[in-house]
Amino acid sequence: MRLHEKLKAGAFPNCRKLADELEVSTKTIQRDIDFMRDRLNLPIEYDQLHFGFVYTEPVTNFPTIEVSEGEVVALFVAQKALEQYKGTPFEKSLRTAFEKITNGLQDRIGFHWGEVDSAISFRGLGISVADLEMFETVSRAVLESHEVTFEYKKLGGARHEARRVQPYHLGCIENQWYVFGFDLTRQQLRTFALPRMRQMRDTRAGFRRPADFSISRHLSDSFGVFTGKGRHRVRIRFDAFAARLVAERQWHPTQTLKPLPAAEIELTMALGGLEEIERWVLSWGSHARVVEPAELRQRIRQAAAAVLAAD
Repeated sequence: MRLHEKLKAGAFPNCRKLADELEVSTKTIQRDIDFMRDRLNLPIEYDQLHFGFVYTEPVTNFPTIEVSEGEVVALFVAQKALEQYKGTPFEKSLRTAFEKITNGLQDRIGFHWGEVDSAISFRGLGISVADLEMFETVSRAVLESHEVTFEYKKLGGARHEARRVQPYHLGCIENQWYVFGFDLTRQQLRTFALPRMRQMRDTRAGFRRPADFSISRHLSDSFGVFTGKGRHRVRIRFDAFAARLVAERQWHPTQTLKPLPAAEIELTMALGGLEEIERWVLSWGSHARVVEPAELRQRIRQAAAAVLAAD
């Protein structure tokens, strides 16, 4: 875009001056000029008289991705969704990336943003706080299949422990970032929360991710991020107040909803563990009742008793 602006202004930019101004090599500038001329079909030639490049024909707009008004609105909605990360370490990088995308859309589509801005908003609750440098290290290691070492304090643990992991996947689940990878010491596939990590280091040692690894399959029997070795048929009944709220969302790929008398419903799912579903049921208070399994009913009773005992 800077090259385009100077060419459009008739400033006769050359590789040396542009390299100094943009703090890149002259070869980089020449590659960009070649790309603009050969791939974007821009009318660029070198003017021997002025010792610089020039547009030989009028160029009104820089060639960018063609988008519709609806697609721009969708992009704007995405930007609004990113606002929940304001004040976190990710804000600067997200803002820079979004500006790079939208800069190429200037003068292409025009309509009133105010109505969209006032009509759409997002509110994040419990946004994950993670170190941006560590996030960049682990994300690069995932993309390049490099082993990483770090210290990890597991949930409920008293101290950090050294880990060496082959990271298969980096995922954001319920506003929390997790690394899914093979723990070389424990010889098991494990899940690690980024905020519980420290001293992250890319070892540069490569590995081959299993061809049959699938994050969707790995989490298929979990209610959130924790996987279990069991197989539980979970049935929960909701009263009329909660029934409509529950029916409005897709909670799990295996869920089925059964209408009951008095506007109640019954939610059925197949899960591998009960830890996360227990907390979810408790969040509904008296509006939810566990039908099965018996283990989950017992856990709910014990949790409720503990709350009463703490009063």
